[in-house]
Amino acid sequence: MKARSPAVAEHPYRLGLAGSVALLLGIGLGRFAYTPIIPALVHAGWFNESQTAYLGAANLLGYMLGAWCAHRLSLRLGERRTLILNLAVLTLSLLCCALSWGFAWYSLWRLLAGVSGGVLTVVAASAVLVRVPAARRPAISALVFTGPSVGIFASASVVPWLAGRGVAVVWLGVGVLAAVLFLWSWLAVWRHLEPVDHGSQTQQTKSRIPHAAVLLVIAAYGLGGVGGVPHALFWVDYIARELGQGLAAGSHYWMLFGVGSLLGPAFAGAIAARTGFRTALVAAFAVMAVSVGMPLISVSGWALVLSSLLVGGLIPAFVTLAAGSLSELVTTGQQEKYWGQATLFYAFMMAASSYGFSAIYSASGTYVPLFAIGAGTLTLAALTAGCARLVYSVTV
Repeated sequence: MKARSPAVAEHPYRLGLAGSVALLLGIGLGRFAYTPIIPALVHAGWFNESQTAYLGAANLLGYMLGAWCAHRLSLRLGERRTLILNLAVLTLSLLCCALSWGFAWYSLWRLLAGVSGGVLTVVAASAVLVRVPAARRPAISALVFTGPSVGIFASASVVPWLAGRGVAVVWLGVGVLAAVLFLWSWLAVWRHLEPVDHGSQTQQTKSRIPHAAVLLVIAAYGLGGVGGVPHALFWVDYIARELGQGLAAGSHYWMLFGVGSLLGPAFAGAIAARTGFRTALVAAFAVMAVSVGMPLISVSGWALVLSSLLVGGLIPAFVTLAAGSLSELVTTGQQEKYWGQATLFYAFMMAASSYGFSAIYSASGTYVPLFAIGAGTLTLAALTAGCARLVYSVTV
């Protein structure tokens, strides 16, 4: 007689931890481990500065492609097969980057790492949230979206240390870590994942999805991505060169950014448990608007510390809250579809704004306008999220 698989839904925190591992691999290591390796790649003569920029763009392009095809792939293969396939490809991509076989070889694996990261963001997060009770969803959602923050923090602290031992050593170390986490998550959780019986779900009894509210949440999420770009891409260089404080100071503030990113999802989950996801989402965008605009008010030490911590924490926080908001608005059977659309729009807005902000900086020679635009965009995101909350309360 075949042994009965353990019911994953009976262990929501184990399920949440597996989701966190999937996002740690897909985003934290698959995307952000590359950033601190760039100087070592150039120094070792593997690539020049222009080529490393294109490799970063290949990963972002792959992330958009992954977000676009994630729901379709899950429908065709099922959640379990989709998860194991993309976890395996992601792990393999990290290991293959240890081989200096040329630009085309690297481009392929950075692209595939991005594709897998996009798929894992959509499928793993949805697989977790549809299987946990609504009362536990804020805490489990926070746990899932802490994964990328842990990966970012580890990349910022450990990868530069490994880089001193050679590029290949870095990628092998990151790849082995990914393999261990992949095997644990598969053996402990994902292989036991059973299909969700959407007909038996009582979390949502509405027969009609409030599409206007859903679209407004997705729009606010994309705008939030734009507002976070000035800090995510230019914060260190702004402090180091424009403020003249040097690279060491910029790196210290970036570590504070990483500390904030570790705390943000848990704090967001605690607030959402008290106020609801959509109310917390409005508040997160409003506070983040002030935090991103802080350099417009003051560039003293306390302002830079506060801005680093708050923006670092609020970027993963609003991701957590946006995913939770959609889980409240749509049925369990549609959650993966709409979260995939939100992830795709978020990735597109980030990519487009990155090029736009770079052009503005090239024309102006200062980062100050970027912080002003970011703060204004986040204010618009808060208003849009507030409209989503209002529309839902009026129409349902």
